[in-house]
Parts: sequence; structure tokens; C-alpha cells
Amino acid sequence: MRYFSILAFTLSLLISINVNGQTDESALKTIYSTSLTNGKSYEWLDYLSNEIGGRLSGSKNAELAVQYTKAELEKLGLDKVWLQPVMVPKWERGEKEEAFYLIGNQKKNVNICALGGSIATNENGLQANIVEVHDFEELEKLGRENIEGKIVFYNRPMQADLISTFNAYGGCVNQRYAGAMEAAKYGAIGVIVRSMNLRQDNFPHTGSMSYGDLPVEQRIPSAAISTNDANVLSDALKSNKDLQFYFKQNCKQYEDVPSYNVIGEITGSEYPNEYIIVGGHLDSWDLGDGAHDDGAGVVQSMDVLRLLKESGITPKRSIRVVLFMNEENGLRGATEYARVAKENNENHIFALESDAGGFTPRGFSFSANDTNFNQVLGWQLLFKPYLIHYFEQGGSGADVGPLKTETNVVAGLRPDSQRYFDHHHASNDTFEHVNKRELELGAATMTALVYLYDRYGVNPITKETEIKN
Repeated sequence: MRYFSILAFTLSLLISINVNGQTDESALKTIYSTSLTNGKSYEWLDYLSNEIGGRLSGSKNAELAVQYTKAELEKLGLDKVWLQPVMVPKWERGEKEEAFYLIGNQKKNVNICALGGSIATNENGLQANIVEVHDFEELEKLGRENIEGKIVFYNRPMQADLISTFNAYGGCVNQRYAGAMEAAKYGAIGVIVRSMNLRQDNFPHTGSMSYGDLPVEQRIPSAAISTNDANVLSDALKSNKDLQFYFKQNCKQYEDVPSYNVIGEITGSEYPNEYIIVGGHLDSWDLGDGAHDDGAGVVQSMDVLRLLKESGITPKRSIRVVLFMNEENGLRGATEYARVAKENNENHIFALESDAGGFTPRGFSFSANDTNFNQVLGWQLLFKPYLIHYFEQGGSGADVGPLKTETNVVAGLRPDSQRYFDHHHASNDTFEHVNKRELELGAATMTALVYLYDRYGVNPITKETEIKN
């Protein structure tokens, strides 16, 4: 560890050297200033959100988003812009869902939405007794005798005392993803799930679910209800164990359809065969307009290449922006990009993803070996003036994950996460909830890290990426 500390200190001294004759401190200052005074990310997001809207994989809006972002990248004067074909799933929500239950003679309407990939109810809807559980272990204890013919209600909330809301999300999202598959094993005829949301409100949150290898004839409809409705329903069940719940949804799964990843590149001036990529996912769920998830990451990634050019930086390595299709319900775009990269024997030394919302940037998480992570720690002081302090090992992003090797680095931008799940996969994930300055700070922070990786490469103890004075 002492060696790594010396290495980090040495790097912190060397970062003042820049190929353009300016210090790295001044290069970062130029990047941040350009983003905050002449950024494009907010303008792009406005169009993506308000003129196109939700971009569900396989939809017409997803096609429009591909065409729009490709055209905007071409305006930047990049060396290459192209579309990478990929087959993606196509699922449609159909007419708005409805749900209610009766308390005495009073009809209690419920805010509900189908989960992505779910089957529909029949045309008359589904009505049955409901049983509340909090995890799969409780489901197993109840057994078939208490579940068969009923609707299972998963009501495990996100853990409120976890500071990382992503950890809280990870602690309960399995009930959404696998809830229907598990409940069907015990004869349940439907599933409703408490929305993955720390806030108490009336917005149901959709998201992907899976039936695994469950035969088609055993699949059951699955939906999410709002946190407020989950609380009220839970209280009602305490008073009436025989309460009947009704819901109706009209979704449909189609055959896979063709779509595209959108890719733009600045070819490296010295090491064109070493690739750095920055990206987000172009698809979104259909309830809102996908502004935070992941329109913000898309436009920030696009602006990274523009900010490099505007700041007068000529990259040594090839810098690509990749706008991945189908992260939300299949990860087909990321899988295809990684497959083609491997087939072409491309050397991706660094990949950075933005998929945690357009909130104030706090730093990055890295998946890297000790040598490469200690290189990053040597850059921390450069980010201090911008209040970027979070540099942690562990995790990157779903779309860049397939590119990970033993020697490269994959990373994720980490904005403040406290409000992210208020909007995640819900109808209030809309443009007006994105702050222009926060979005532009994120774009600048990503550009700064890309600049440093382009300047110094990875694994600095190897000859190929040795820092040159």
C-alpha cells in the first residue's frame, strides 16, 4: 500500500503537465466554465423530453430519439457518427390500468401501473382475495394452501435509514423483478408490488420484471401501486383479511424489433486504437419523458465530446459517446456493443456511464484494480474546487459493465441520490424536475475525468501509458 501512496503522490505532481502547455487545473477550469456558460445538455434534454417524450424500447419514440441524437452528433463535426443495429424487445402498456377494492360500500381507487414485461389481465380484469407479504421467505412459509387463487401483495419498502438510496433500492427490487415468478409457483393468480420509492406519494413506479423459465400458461399479471396506496391497503388488510382487490391492465409483448445504438467518435491523435467511451441509455420507460432516467445521462455524454472540442483539447486516444438502446428491459444495446468490440479486438481502456439522474455530481464509483484506482486517487485534488469528493471502488453501470476486463477501468458518475427514486420509472420523471446547472455540472465532471484518462491512460506503471514530460 505504501507503493500505491507514493504512486498517487507522484501522479498528483505530474498532473500539472499538459500537452497544450496549460496545467490540468486550468484545463478543468476551462471545461467547467464552458459547460456552465455555453452548455448544450439542457437544450438537448428539452427536445428529447418535450418533443419526443418517453422512449420505450421498440417504440416509435425510441426511433425518433435515435434519429435526433444521431443528427445532433453529426452537427458537432466528429470524425465518425454511426448507428449500430441491435434487436430489442417490444412491449406496450396499452390503455391505462385501473384498480380498486371495497371497504364496506366504499370503493377505494388505487394508483396502479403494469410492470414492464407483464402479461395483461383478461378483458374483464382480475378480482380475488389478497395476501400481503414482505419477502420470498414469507411467501414460502405461507405456502400454496394460503396463496393459491389469490393476489399476492409485496409490501417491503425501501430501507429509509440507508444513506445510499441505490443500496435501499437494491434491497427490495427483487420483489418487483421476480415477484410474479415466485408467487406463481404457489398458485397465485396476480401480483401487485409496492413502488420502489422512498417518498410517500401517489405515483406508481414501473420497471422490468421477469417470468424466468416459467411456462407461458403459468404466467400471471404483475403491477405496481403507489407508496400511499400500499400503506392504506396494508392497513385495510389488517381490518379485513377477506378484502378483495380488482385490477385490469392491457399490456402486450410483441416479437423483437430492430433498433440501434447511436455512436459518435473523435479519433485519437496518438493512440487511435485505445478507446475511451462515455455513455447513457437512450431508451426510457413510458410513464414520464425519461428526463432523469436516462435522458440526463444521454445529453451529458453527448456534451462530453462537444466540451472537449470547445475547450481546445485534442484527444490522444479515441473518445466515443455511446447511446445505448434497451437498458431498461433487456440490456441488448450494451451486450451488442461489447460483442462487436470484442469481435473487432478493440482495446477499451476506460468507460464512463451516467445513469443516476441529472442531480448535483458528487463523484464517481470505479471498478478497477488497485494500481488503476490509486491513479484515480492522485487526481482527487483537481476535483476539490468543484466539490467532487466521492471516489470509491465498487460498481460502474449496467451498460459499461460488459466491457470490464482485468486491466481496464469502468466507472459511473455519482450524483446526489436523495431525490432520484422520487422520479425513477414514474410519470413525474419529466423535464421540469431537472435543474439546468446541476445537469451542466455533471457534464463538466464527466468531461474532466475523460480528459484525465485521455491524457494519462490507465495502469501508469506500464510503458505504453507512461506519463511523458
